[in-house]
Formats: sequence, structure tokens, C-alpha cells
Amino acid sequence: MRDTRESRLLLVLLIAIAFALITVDIRGGEDSPVDGARQAAATVFGPVEDGMAGAVDPIGNAIGAVRDSGDRHDRIAQLERENAALKAKLGSDDRNRSRVKQLDSLLKKAGAGQYGIKGAEVIGIGAAQGFSWTVTIDAGANDGLKRDMTVLNGEGLVGRVTTVGPSTATVLLANDPDFTVGTRMEKTDELGFASGQGDRPLRVQMLNGKAKIKKGDRLVTFGSQADKPFVPGVPVGEVVRVDPSGGDLTRNVYVRPYVGFTKLDVVGVVVEAPRKDPRDTVLPDKPAKPKPAPTVTVTATPSGQAPADGTERYEQ
Repeated sequence: MRDTRESRLLLVLLIAIAFALITVDIRGGEDSPVDGARQAAATVFGPVEDGMAGAVDPIGNAIGAVRDSGDRHDRIAQLERENAALKAKLGSDDRNRSRVKQLDSLLKKAGAGQYGIKGAEVIGIGAAQGFSWTVTIDAGANDGLKRDMTVLNGEGLVGRVTTVGPSTATVLLANDPDFTVGTRMEKTDELGFASGQGDRPLRVQMLNGKAKIKKGDRLVTFGSQADKPFVPGVPVGEVVRVDPSGGDLTRNVYVRPYVGFTKLDVVGVVVEAPRKDPRDTVLPDKPAKPKPAPTVTVTATPSGQAPADGTERYEQ
């Protein structure tokens, strides 16, 4: 439309009519005379608006999803952190339960042997060079530890203290090739010297080549003069193999140690020796032998014959 005087007058007239209708509609409220026209317009344009809304909603939903995804991601991350913390707590509880069990077993061993001990935790293992088997514990001179003290745990002999610092100490393990300890056989009192062989059973040289030894026999420490480096009665292990004597003055037997040297955690250092030799009292209880099942013998008597004991038998 060209910009003429007539067009400008028409535009002003349309604006005036629009303002008049708005004023009448506002004043009329629910009884507005233009309400019917509004409804007619809604009937015509409503489906179009709904279709446009339907077309726009997926985009809006997608935008909302992108906007909310950050919140959901943060919540998932929080749940994952809480789950990891819970697993760590459970793992820690499992470890604590294991350590409590070890400590309980250690205290029972110390009580049975009347050993005065200082509890400690293994905090390091020795260097691989030199093939030495050593561990570092978190107790030292400040805790009353000295060189050549016996170290045990809830299973048996662990080793002996070799180096002492203010707050730590080094323990030479009983399976080290340079380790030797005097042993005494349970019940028979046969003496020998046990030496470490790394991850293989201990080799024990029995002083009596004719000693009667069998698989399953058990050994404890014999003890040293002035109880250093070894106190008596600490369980060492069980015999797993016996070499033939061959008429020699000595005889070798091989012993599986009670202690698992690759899984040490809680140990005890004997700072006070027992007043008397505990002998075999510290050894673990032997598993009870299963009782044989009772057998029932049934004697069958041929039909028509009386039992040998003279009792009458009735047949159905």
C-alpha cells in the first residue's frame, strides 16, 4: 500500500477502533460483547497454536533435558562418590575385623606362654637384593625394643629383631636362609636346629639321627641362654617330610611353618620372657579325629528255622 493521506487516515481509524474494543472488553468482564468473537478466534487458531506447541515442545524438552542433565550428572557423581566411600568403609571394616582377630589370637598365644609382648604392625618389607626376608615394624627403642628379641604372632614364630631405631625395628623372618633357631619336638623332646629356605619348608637338622619322627609331628622353640634371641615354647611348625636316616649321626626333617610370612600384619615382640618354659602349651589344639560310624551286624535266619538263641520268631 502506498503511503497516501487516505492510508494514514485508515490506519489511525483502525487503531482508534482497536483501543475502543479493548476498553469495552475490559469494562465488560465476563459479559464482554467481544467474548463471542474471542471464542470464535480461539476455535479457528487454537488447533494451529496446539500444532505449533507440539512442534516446539520436543525442542523445549530437549533443551530442558540438556539444562537438567548437569544436575542429574552431579547427582550421579555424588551417588558414585557415596558408593565408593561406603565400599571403602566396608573394606576398612573388614580389615579392622581381620586385625582384631589377629590381635586376639596373638594375645591368646602370649597368655598361654606367659610372654610379655609389645604389639606392633608390619609397615614395610625388606629390599629384594641379597634374597633377605625381613620386615619393618612400627615399634622401636622408644617402646622398649632391643636387638635379639623374639617376634611372634597369633600363629607362631615370626623371627627375631636385628636392628632397632627410635620408632621402628627390622625383623629377620624365620624363613630367611640366614635364620637358625633351636627346636624341640613335641612329647619326645628331640632337639634340632631349624633353618629358613625362603618359600620352601624349614629344614630341621635333628641331633639324633635315629629319632623316631613322622609326618605331622610338631616343633617349638627350644629357647636360648638368657632368652635371647629366642624364648622357649613358641610354635614353629609341623613335619611334612622326613629324610631316611642312612646311619648318619644327624637327620634332616622338613617343617611347614605355622606363620604365613607373605601376609604378616599384627605381630608381638617378646619384651619379657616367661618365668618357666611353657613346653607344649602354646601349640594349637589338634583337630578332633572324626569318630567312626557305628556298624550294625544283622544275622539272617532261613525261613522255617528257629534262631540259634532259642527265641521264637514270628513271620508275617
